[in-house]
Amino acid sequence: MLPQAEDKSRTGPQAVQSDNVGAGKLPLRLLLILGIALIALVAVFVLGVWSRVRARTALSAETAQVARPAVSVVLPKRTAPAQEIILPGNVQPFITSPIYSRTNGYLRKWYFDIGTHVKQGQLLAVIDAPEVDQQLAQSLSNLNTAKANLALAETTKNRYQGLLKDNAVSQQDVDNTVGAYNANQATVEANQANVKQLQALQSFEKIYAPFDGVITVRNTDIGDLINSGSSGGVKTDLFHIVQPGTLRVYVNVPEEYSQGVKTGISADLSLAEFPGRKIQGKLVRTADAINMTTRTLLIEIDVNNPAGTLLTGSYAEVHLAVPAQASTYLLPVNTLIFRSEGLRVGIVKDGKVVLSTVTPGHDFGNEIEIVSGLKPDDRVIVNPPDSLVSGQEVQIVQATLPGDTK
Repeated sequence: MLPQAEDKSRTGPQAVQSDNVGAGKLPLRLLLILGIALIALVAVFVLGVWSRVRARTALSAETAQVARPAVSVVLPKRTAPAQEIILPGNVQPFITSPIYSRTNGYLRKWYFDIGTHVKQGQLLAVIDAPEVDQQLAQSLSNLNTAKANLALAETTKNRYQGLLKDNAVSQQDVDNTVGAYNANQATVEANQANVKQLQALQSFEKIYAPFDGVITVRNTDIGDLINSGSSGGVKTDLFHIVQPGTLRVYVNVPEEYSQGVKTGISADLSLAEFPGRKIQGKLVRTADAINMTTRTLLIEIDVNNPAGTLLTGSYAEVHLAVPAQASTYLLPVNTLIFRSEGLRVGIVKDGKVVLSTVTPGHDFGNEIEIVSGLKPDDRVIVNPPDSLVSGQEVQIVQATLPGDTK
């Protein structure tokens, strides 16, 4: 019993000391756990806040990017030194003439039909004019009578003048014979003039070609009644003759191109009957006046046609190289903005839009000429939205250089 009590007395203080040591270690471990948990909590909090800040920053950047619309731009293309315009032209002969009769009668015979090449002075037709023939015969008879009377008056005058020297007749009788001679001489001259007139009318019974050319129209036939071109009745040209060696092509040039069209420039002709072939011509003269009805300038282009390949009356497309203004540019038509203030385009400068007023020139379909309001380095917005305003921020996603087809 005593040893056991002794053991208890020994172990009692040590046991108390051991319990105190365990009680001291427990709060440190708890603090360590709490610290680690706190650090983890702070790390999670900081990580969450940072991810939120990063997401907010990305959202703000994306929002700002979405707020700046994306646009495509194109640079103006400078126009060529000379631009080609294509205009309709009428091909006409260098000389054309309707052939009329100068006397009345019936057509006895004609010698050439349409398409015949004739030389100057060739006989084309003969007209029967019996009235003219009879008038000429009568006039010749009157002329012969007048000449006989003149010869008699001359003989009488000479005789009386000889008798006057011997005072066989009076001065009055001599004067009478001289007067009769002068009157008969005037009658002869009048009859000669009448004969010449009727001979001229008789010569018109034969129709001759006035120049080398081609007969294009024949409006008469044997037995037709012919009215002279100088009469007041209905006049019909017997023939129509043209000279096709050199052709005149008349073109009406719009007023806006009139200052660039000068005498001496070359022109190319395209005709449907000669596909793929260009016929060279030269501008020889202009009307030097704008037609008030059509607002066009009439010009004439001469084309050599020695072989007669080109037919008169043809329709031709005339290609003219007209000098262009040095300060003009070309833009696609889908860059234009139509506003009540006028025609405008959107230009991007320093990331912002500037609406610039432009003056249009010629419209070429997919492209339009701009004569003022542009610079060569301007970046013009393609397909601008209707809501586009000056000062609006945009971002360029595609730029088209001059000459690109996109």
